[in-house]
Amino acid sequence: MLIGEVARRSGVSARMLRHYESLGLVRPSGRTGSGYREYSGEDIRRIFHVESLRSLGLSLREIGRALDDPGFTPSALVDDLVRRTRERIAAETELLTRLRRIDAAEPAGWEDVLRSVALLQALGSKSSDTRQRAALSSAGEVPVPVEALVEAVLCETEPNVAGALRWALARSGDDGTALLAEGLDSPVAAVRERAVRSLAEMPGDEAGARLRDALTNPDVAVRRYAALALGARGAADAVPTLIDMIVEGRNDTDAADALSTLASDPAAADRIATGLVDRLTHDDTEAPARLWLTQALADIPGATASQALVQLSHDEDRAVALTAAYLLRLRDAR
Repeated sequence: MLIGEVARRSGVSARMLRHYESLGLVRPSGRTGSGYREYSGEDIRRIFHVESLRSLGLSLREIGRALDDPGFTPSALVDDLVRRTRERIAAETELLTRLRRIDAAEPAGWEDVLRSVALLQALGSKSSDTRQRAALSSAGEVPVPVEALVEAVLCETEPNVAGALRWALARSGDDGTALLAEGLDSPVAAVRERAVRSLAEMPGDEAGARLRDALTNPDVAVRRYAALALGARGAADAVPTLIDMIVEGRNDTDAADALSTLASDPAAADRIATGLVDRLTHDDTEAPARLWLTQALADIPGATASQALVQLSHDEDRAVALTAAYLLRLRDAR
């Protein structure tokens, strides 16, 4: 079969077939009387073998070795191809992400594109100072896309940089709230914590709703951060978790402060006092927790808290009784 017919049937151009011949990959077995290349059936099979291996990403040199070395084993080469393909996909994915973020910034011209690229590169810098400056400058004329800020804050380990990123996100409005909420389901505990801390600083009702959802998160640390943030926002949904925190002795002072803030509403004050008293009367509430619960009643106004302190001033636990009596004297002095 002549080279033109081979090219037509195989889909490999005559120019490429001549290139294969020059490399020694596929040499036509014969020549016609006029000197034209003539390919045998075995030659054509080798052409298809070359094309098949090219489709896997092998170089022509690797293909020649694979076809001509009787001792060649493909496993190592295939493993290397897998590694190279993964690296290429990762690089292409990173490029696609960067392009999408630049597009989201709606650049007006190439200067805006270049500034966006510089900011995105700065956010990924190994220098914490550079990352912090990028976060603080993100509210400029060419803001960083919110997706980039969310990714950065969920990965950031440096407290000062994380604080700057949370500030930048808060200035972006509600745009990053849903993306941060996705971070609450991360398999990495540190990422979940960064997500809830960032949500706590986000303004708006959507952030509050996401924090309420976080009260049922399987991660106890997420629940605690969410409860403290909701307490500061005046959300009564946080009360059970805040009381749990006092009983567990985890951020109990912050939890008591949050309850005190919520108790500025008289109706809420009675509910909070009742919740604290209920936990005090539980048989499984241990002595340290009973003392912390008693102390938490100190800043809860209203008759329910006062009556509870009167009863606790006669408690069998001397530490609880003395604390309650002291708190009653303070309340009377106000």
